[in-house]
Formats: sequence, C-alpha cells, structure tokens
Amino acid sequence: MTQRNRVGALPTVKSKADLVYDNLHEAIVGGDLRPGERINMDELARTFGISKIPIREAVKRLESDGLVVSRVHSGVIVSEIDLHEMRGVFLAREAIEGLVGRLAAEKSNDTLVAELEGVQAKMSEALEAGEVGALMSLNSEFHGTLAASSGYRILSELTEQLLVAVRRYRIVAPVDDMNWRSVLTEHQTIIDAVRRQDPEAAATAARAHTKSQADHETAPHRDAAEA
Repeated sequence: MTQRNRVGALPTVKSKADLVYDNLHEAIVGGDLRPGERINMDELARTFGISKIPIREAVKRLESDGLVVSRVHSGVIVSEIDLHEMRGVFLAREAIEGLVGRLAAEKSNDTLVAELEGVQAKMSEALEAGEVGALMSLNSEFHGTLAASSGYRILSELTEQLLVAVRRYRIVAPVDDMNWRSVLTEHQTIIDAVRRQDPEAAATAARAHTKSQADHETAPHRDAAEA
C-alpha cells in the first residue's frame, strides 16, 4: 500500500501544514507508516496537491515530537522503536498515572464515572470483536479522560505524548487477548476507586495498572525477541 492510499484526502479547514501533520501523525501512530519507513516528500506533495513548504513544516513538527528523523542520505524516516526507551516511557506513565488517578478521585462526579464506564464498555465490545485498533484508541481515550478530569492541561498533554509512544510500540509488539482482559480488569479497579472518591486507592490502582503493563510488555525477554 502506498502513502497515497494511506494518508487520505485533506479537508478544507486548518492550515495546509496542520492538515499534513495530522494525516502523517495518524498514519504513524496508527501503524500505516511503520518504524524505519521512508517518507517520500515528493509523493506527499503530489498526493495532497500542495508545495513542499507545508510538507517540510509538518515534518519539522513530527521530528520535534520524536516521530520521524531526518538523515542525510536517507531522507525522512519514521523513528524506530527503542525497547530501553519504552521502559522509560512506562516509568514516566507510572508516576503520572498515579497522580492523575488521585486527582480524578478527588474531583470525581457521576459524569466522570459514566464517561469512564462508557469507554470501558466499548473496550469490552471491541475485545470480543477482535478489533485491536479500536482497543488501542479506546485505551487512549480512557486514560485521556482521567487526565482531563485532573484539571491540569500539562497532565493531559504529557499523558497524550506518552500514550502515543505506547500505541506505536504496541504496533510492533502487540498486546494479546489475555493481556487486554487484564487491562480491562485493572481499569475497572481504577473506576471503582474513582467512584468511591478514594484518592489513595485510585492512585495505587493506576500505578499498579501501569506497572503491570510494563512488566508484561517490556520484559527482558523482549530484547532477545527483537534482536
């Protein structure tokens, strides 16, 4: 499948650079553009029907996000996945998710709990249907909802940034059905603590959830598997 088929047509809102950025960002995070794959600037310009200037602007933003790298002889390449760095991502998530869980429980209300339960129900349906892509998106929505409830934009932004890294990693190291079921169970523990307005329990459940996933997904044996 070519980049032309994967990135789609541009809508007529936002700047051209923003639209190119959004399309490429989704293609990278969604796995249509794989780690190590070269991004053809000429083909993108033809696909979008625009000059290379907004393409370059979008690529610079993606580079600052750590999603692409520019190499002298190879051009623009989708960033590779580094298992060691992923362990760092999960460590950062453990700290931030614990704080987010605590704040969510402190500010808990019926609306928040209903939103979390709604995402949880959709995740359960997606799991039974084998819709892995939907599961990853809904998982990001679950944690994004918790982060937004904290009332701090920086926590939402950091959560989103870390979840992008996790989603990319799960494309090359997929989560199996059994682990997705564990995710749902761990999410429910967080929801129950938020519903009870128990900050300590919510923080503990959120940290335990992230650590559990880190132990499963970045275990030492993965180094050998990816070597």
